[in-house]
Amino acid sequence: MKVVFASTPGQEEKIMELTRYFYTNVLPLYFSDNDILEFERVKVLHMTREHLDNFSTLGDAFKVLTSLQTVISILESASFKNKYEPIFQKNAQTLREYGICFPFSFEQFSEVNYMPGELISVYTKVANSMLV
Repeated sequence: MKVVFASTPGQEEKIMELTRYFYTNVLPLYFSDNDILEFERVKVLHMTREHLDNFSTLGDAFKVLTSLQTVISILESASFKNKYEPIFQKNAQTLREYGICFPFSFEQFSEVNYMPGELISVYTKVANSMLV
């Protein structure tokens, strides 16, 4: 008899939080609002209840969580280097194996596409808000 533990609601919440973070903090560094809108339309990193139910064990949810964190860390790295490409590819493949749409290649996030000065995007979180 093998005992496994189901993924926790906390893990599922963290996965959804990282997905939102990817859209608001990472994608605007590399893509225009129109591109990101298209990613939403084709449901990139979109997870349904069925996806979350497929993370049937703690290990499955942990793999997805770790893969998302690793991809985000690489893409936010100040020293974006090609040495990270195998790690990026491995983690992108892990996401795909769990049925998560992640159609990106490492080259799409090259320094050429990096747009830190153009962070005015409808997808970025507001720095402050004022009620009028």
